[in-house]
Amino acid sequence: MRILITTVTAGGGHMAAASALQETWQELRPDDVVEKVDILKFCSPLERKMHSKGYLALAGHAPELWGMVFRATDDPAVARRLSRLKRALPSISRVRFSRYLSSFAPDAVLCTHYLPLETLGIMRTAKPEGGAGGRESGVPFRSGKPLVASIVTDFEAHVLWMDPCVDLYCVAADQTRTRLVARGARAQDVIATGIPVSRKFGVKVNAAAVRKRLGLRDDLPVLLALSGGFGMGPVAEIVAHLDKAEESFQIVVVTGRNDTLRRKLAAQTRIHPTDVLGFAPNMHELMAVSNLILSKPGGLTTSEALALGKPMLIIDPIPGQEAANSDFLLEHGAGAKVNRPEDLPFRVGELLGSKKLEGMARAAGELGQPDAAERICKEIARRSNEQ
Repeated sequence: MRILITTVTAGGGHMAAASALQETWQELRPDDVVEKVDILKFCSPLERKMHSKGYLALAGHAPELWGMVFRATDDPAVARRLSRLKRALPSISRVRFSRYLSSFAPDAVLCTHYLPLETLGIMRTAKPEGGAGGRESGVPFRSGKPLVASIVTDFEAHVLWMDPCVDLYCVAADQTRTRLVARGARAQDVIATGIPVSRKFGVKVNAAAVRKRLGLRDDLPVLLALSGGFGMGPVAEIVAHLDKAEESFQIVVVTGRNDTLRRKLAAQTRIHPTDVLGFAPNMHELMAVSNLILSKPGGLTTSEALALGKPMLIIDPIPGQEAANSDFLLEHGAGAKVNRPEDLPFRVGELLGSKKLEGMARAAGELGQPDAAERICKEIARRSNEQ
């Protein structure tokens, strides 16, 4: 089989999900041809900047505005109008991506971002070159029509994840599935697989050995403060307020690719033992040795924590998908939330060593789906072979 995994550089979660699927497919079916592509490579520099930086800028600096945009566009009628408008406009990036798809001739396309669905939908209806449908916006597939899977990377599925070209929706949970079915997706084509995470999040870790290797103390709880891959969020405020807490604990801070933030935090002195890290390829180990994860509830971060059975203390979720992820955790008892960093000393003191924290950890373990990527790959392979 020839497998194409498409993603977009707009937040780290889409890319992490794509990498998890690539890793898993290659392990399950090593003889298949698997390619992963960021479709922004087909866009102009301006388009790339708009997609890759636009969300980060809007969500980071104007979260309420982002929430308004999210809600306003999360309507099937609005989405259809936007889709018709976009498809009527010429797009050189769409032509480039169409030609790449036709040349690669995949048997299945796995989409961890909704952006590729527009082009896939146009190609499904395009006629052979020279026909009425062979215009610049719709280069047809070279041979056959591949199975198209929409792999939703949050616990709420925005309507943009839906398209008539989609053969299979892989979603985070049963309630996500119910939402898509209510909006018109065929029940048999929506499965609650969980969000795909790297296989290492399903592997048992020797916590004592990892703590020793990382220089962490055995006699203190570990609080893991995350900023996401791009270093977003009020991480400096979080660490400053945590240091005011009276309880004894140690802090591990991950600043992602925000090297300015890493240097700033590393230069500060604190009462509580604190390790400041940049990009962390061993996130599974850091989560495994932590007692509590403090983070914004991105879909991938949330799924990784659940896969390891780790409770989350949610910090000021962005309206839209993060708010929905937060609601999911709170509803199922796997997380707690603070809306302001200054509330952290009280909430952390309330949780550490408590029965409530133990219950949150149990709930997280029950919700975790470390085998989501494997379930997705096996289902897509099965359906592709049946076509």
